[in-house]
Amino acid sequence: MNYSYPIDTDWTQEEIIDVVNFLSLIEDAYEHRVNTDDFLTLYRAFKQVAPMKSDENRILKSFEEVSTYSGYQAVKRAKQAKDNNEKSFSMK
Repeated sequence: MNYSYPIDTDWTQEEIIDVVNFLSLIEDAYEHRVNTDDFLTLYRAFKQVAPMKSDENRILKSFEEVSTYSGYQAVKRAKQAKDNNEKSFSMK
C-alpha cells in the first residue's frame, strides 16, 4: 500500500479508527477473503461516521481514486453474500 486513507481532521480518534478499519477490510476483500458479518459490522460503524450518502460516496470515491478498490462494489457484494448466507466473500 503506497497511498493514504481519506481522513477528515474533524473526526475523533475513534471515528478515524472506524473508517481506517473499514477501508482496510475493503482492501482485504480485494486481496483475500473476508468474513461477511465482520465486513457488514465495520460498514455499520463506518456509516456512523458518514451517515449521509453524500459523505459515504465522497470518502469511498477518494479511497477508490488512490487504491483502485471500489468500496461501493465491496458493500454491494457483502450484502449479496449476506443474502446468500455466504460466511465469507472475495472481490477476486
